[in-house]
Amino acid sequence: MPQQVARRRGGETRREILDAAVEVMGERGVAGLSLSEVARRVGVRQPSLYKHFPSLHAVYDELFRAGAERQRDDVARAVRDSAPGLAALTAAIEALGRNAMAGPVVAQLLSWRPVPEFEPSAAAMRPSIEMVEIIRGTLKDAVAAGELDPAADSDEGVALVSIVVSGALTQQLANEPKAGYETGRFSSLLPRAFDMFVRYFAPKTEV
Repeated sequence: MPQQVARRRGGETRREILDAAVEVMGERGVAGLSLSEVARRVGVRQPSLYKHFPSLHAVYDELFRAGAERQRDDVARAVRDSAPGLAALTAAIEALGRNAMAGPVVAQLLSWRPVPEFEPSAAAMRPSIEMVEIIRGTLKDAVAAGELDPAADSDEGVALVSIVVSGALTQQLANEPKAGYETGRFSSLLPRAFDMFVRYFAPKTEV
């Protein structure tokens, strides 16, 4: 029982550390994270943080991993709740947009490279890779349903989806990070930007 209590308390402390880290990044910028400031807000001495995270980059890595998991799960849920094909792909795009605007600080860490010398670990990247595979699956289904040209089910198609989404959200996060998904100057245009992707990959009619 004491070990279970210790593990539970340890997990709670880790969450407090990560929540404080997001708070600090929201105020000082993603690259402005300071373990001493996090320790102050959590109410512990800085050396105590090293029991949970051995370095500043370890905190970034865990934030990246957790954020990527939430992003993947949001997209997976949106796809699961939609009809296969273009409807699921459209729902996935919206889920990405809403996820970013709900957590703009972590979205910057996921989408940009704002921290010098930080590279997410393979374990932290895995959820993002899995999320991309989900998107690829919706493209494949849309092609199979005759909703998109076969060229959409390709690395280029996946890359263009990423460009459309990240382009709109990068502009939004850079200019109005506290706006809502529907009310943001750029995020509200994401559906129209995605419509250009759909028209670009519209099935070609035989002559």
